[in-house]
Amino acid sequence: MENHTAYVKPVTLKNILKFAVPTIAMTVFMSFYTMVDGLFVSNLIGTGALSAINLTAPVIQLVTAISTMLATGGSAVIMKKMGEQKTEEAKEDFTFLILVNVVAGMVMCGLGYLLMERIFTGMNLSADVAEYCVEYLSRYLFFTVPILLMNNFTLYMIASEKAALSFICSVAGGVLNMALDYVFIAVLNMGIGGAAVATGLGYSVTAVAGLIVFSQKKSLLHFKKPVFRFKVLFNAAANGCSEMATALVTGIITMMFNWTMLRYVGEDGVAAVTIIMYVLMFASSLYTGYSYGVAPMISFYYGEQNHEKMKKLIFISLKVIAVISVLTAAASLLLTKPLVSVFARPDNPVYNLAVDGNRICTIALLFIGYNIFASGMFTALSNGIVSAVLAFSRSFVFMLITMIVLPLILGVNGIWLATPAAELMAFALSAGMFFRYRKRYQYE
Repeated sequence: MENHTAYVKPVTLKNILKFAVPTIAMTVFMSFYTMVDGLFVSNLIGTGALSAINLTAPVIQLVTAISTMLATGGSAVIMKKMGEQKTEEAKEDFTFLILVNVVAGMVMCGLGYLLMERIFTGMNLSADVAEYCVEYLSRYLFFTVPILLMNNFTLYMIASEKAALSFICSVAGGVLNMALDYVFIAVLNMGIGGAAVATGLGYSVTAVAGLIVFSQKKSLLHFKKPVFRFKVLFNAAANGCSEMATALVTGIITMMFNWTMLRYVGEDGVAAVTIIMYVLMFASSLYTGYSYGVAPMISFYYGEQNHEKMKKLIFISLKVIAVISVLTAAASLLLTKPLVSVFARPDNPVYNLAVDGNRICTIALLFIGYNIFASGMFTALSNGIVSAVLAFSRSFVFMLITMIVLPLILGVNGIWLATPAAELMAFALSAGMFFRYRKRYQYE
């Protein structure tokens, strides 16, 4: 395999971070896209519009779920083939899977427009919030295909040893999003629709860059005449189904949070949930970025049957996650009030709700990293079944249980405690799976 110097280097913290730091920074900037929308929307339009962004989130997560599945699953399948020296076949599969994403994006965009108004009319929202929801989502869906390409090219740039380029694209997209948020909302008075357009254009930066980069034959992965292989599509879908399940059930759980908050507190509660989700999303982006960064290395070493390198890589990764977990939890506790005040003033009823909720939800930060890494690790090892079990249990089964039971016992505090409780249960399951498969993959 040509140009794979990063994969033959010794497995050290320094070399791992060369892969992981750009992807961590990249996912953090990607999380900023939504956070910046919330910042401008809450301050320039109001917390009602902020609630609308959260209410549209489940639809957006449903739209991107298939792309996430093909991107993560496809990356693992293709990099395994690269490790097996099947480079030409891997490039054909890469092109084929990108085309599948384009077609899937067009279909999902059309379905989104058809079903959009029906979704929000059944939520018993105020007229203003319902109008905000439709306006935001209708603009966002226009960028469905670029967003799907962005999801794919992000991972394939990393796998092609272009993590730095992926980071640059993310930064450029983030900066463009921030600038356009101000221009569209504050200057041109485009309202919440302007925030959606700004986000879509920010995402499009990576999509355009990917089309250019992967059209060049000097790239480790590049476009060539695709070959339809049903087995490749099936393996990519099966292997990435855990990530799709995560996106799907995250949308469902978000709707549950919204409905529960609407019942207990009203639309102010939805706005408070939105703020806390930004904090959790930021922390999760650190772990997701790290997992994205090391996943191609795990897949390559697995295909190469280099168990010693894989063992060392996973051991170092667990220590890195432990450090990040402690730092993010401490920062969240110390900075709770300043973080919340960015989105809601202290005299706003949303403020106290969000402060109390964030302090409770911070407990989850001690477990989220391990759960994300465990699912990503099994995906990289081409064990989509275990990865799906971990992701589905964490994102849906455990959250469903805690969301139903705890609010009945503790009221609003039970809503906030649902996430830490579910993450703790998921941590126990991840540890069990990690221990069970240690001999099969020889990473003990």
